[in-house]
Amino acid sequence: MTEKNIAVVLAAGQGRRMQSAVQKQYILLSGKPVLYYSLAAFETCSFMDEIILVTQKDEIEYCRREIIRKYGFRKVTKIVAGGAERYLSVYEGLKNVDGSGYVYIHDGARPFVNEEILQRVQAGVEKYQACVAAMPVKDTIKIAGEDGFAKDTPDRKHVWMIQTPQAFEISLIKDAYQKLMEQSIDSVTDDAMVLEKTEGKKVKLIEGSYRNIKITTPEDLDIAEIFMKKIKKPIDKF
Repeated sequence: MTEKNIAVVLAAGQGRRMQSAVQKQYILLSGKPVLYYSLAAFETCSFMDEIILVTQKDEIEYCRREIIRKYGFRKVTKIVAGGAERYLSVYEGLKNVDGSGYVYIHDGARPFVNEEILQRVQAGVEKYQACVAAMPVKDTIKIAGEDGFAKDTPDRKHVWMIQTPQAFEISLIKDAYQKLMEQSIDSVTDDAMVLEKTEGKKVKLIEGSYRNIKITTPEDLDIAEIFMKKIKKPIDKF
């Protein structure tokens, strides 16, 4: 059986911190929805075979009409309904991933993923079976106690901020998520944690990009507009 590279792109978030009537993944960035750029990166990726889009149930038809058909995405094979939390949306997406190979789980609100990042992640997942895009932090980090006072200061050279895509051997992450659901483990904030909690497996950190930001607040959108102006060849067609 030929191994596949499949992307699961998450666009089911509520985006409450965005303070906008329009959900963050649909807000226009340089004239196109934020979600467009994530999908376009995987669409044009030389080794990506398929994209599964996860969104809210009542937005499936909107995405099909206003995103997939409008912009001509051909690698998007399924649009599925997500859950109330991110990890539940990932679980729903993984249930639609078939075959052997690798799955790349990506937040649709990260519009600056590109071919270079994807190539590094591909090399990482093929070697380590589990890896995540990440970057070393620039700021000093403090661990706070329950009283709100600084409790500890970790060595900055060991602290990384985690991004997406997070890539895994398909059967490995599907098994881990199944165990997560059976054990009712909560407080999971990313996919690497699922492997750490259920399998005790180490996950390799792969260089992402400081531009690979997640659009979460209005300030992030302002920064994204600046980044977009600096990109020499933004993906505007394929």
